[in-house]
Amino acid sequence: MITGYKAARNRPLTRCQKLSDTALAAVRAPGEHGFAHLKNRRVLGKGRTDPKWATALVRALLLLTNKEVAR
Repeated sequence: MITGYKAARNRPLTRCQKLSDTALAAVRAPGEHGFAHLKNRRVLGKGRTDPKWATALVRALLLLTNKEVAR
C-alpha cells in the first residue's frame, strides 16, 4: 500500500513530496469517487441480505477499480 507524505508544524513538505502526493491523489480519486457514489445510492447496503450477490458486487467493483487504476 502506498501512502502519501504528511507535513508537521516544524517540517513542511518539500516540492517533490507535494508532487508525489498530487500524483497519488490523482490515481486514487476515481476509485474513491466510485465507492462514494455507490454508498450514496445505498447499493452496498443490500449486500447484507444475500452473500452471493455481495460476492458478485465486490468482484465487479474490484474489476472496475483495477481497470481505472491501469488507465
